[in-house]
Amino acid sequence: MKRILIVDDESAFTRLLRLTLESTGQFQVEELNDGLRAVEVARAFMPDIIFLDVVMPEIDGGDVASKIQADPELAGIPIVFLTAIVSPKEAGNETDIGGFPFLAKPVSVEAIKKVVEAHCA
Repeated sequence: MKRILIVDDESAFTRLLRLTLESTGQFQVEELNDGLRAVEVARAFMPDIIFLDVVMPEIDGGDVASKIQADPELAGIPIVFLTAIVSPKEAGNETDIGGFPFLAKPVSVEAIKKVVEAHCA
């Protein structure tokens, strides 16, 4: 079972995504709605991959990603941004934001599965 950490300030989104992913029987999911606690929760949960919202109230996803990468215990965990700022149509051939892959919201379970397969050995 792959371990997924979802960090997004929208609790309805994280809850729905967690329930949907867990219902497949393929994932153990931890959801977090506070970007300031992302490093702490990631260290406790040790996910295989982190899905991280770009825009959050207290701290943006880029800053959270930098803190995760700076932590020696977490540095190797793949990070994928989730964003409602750019739609898949607007993104065109763009596949990353600031060097991180991203998925545009709303995100499908199929898209999550593809990303997990691509980034988790």
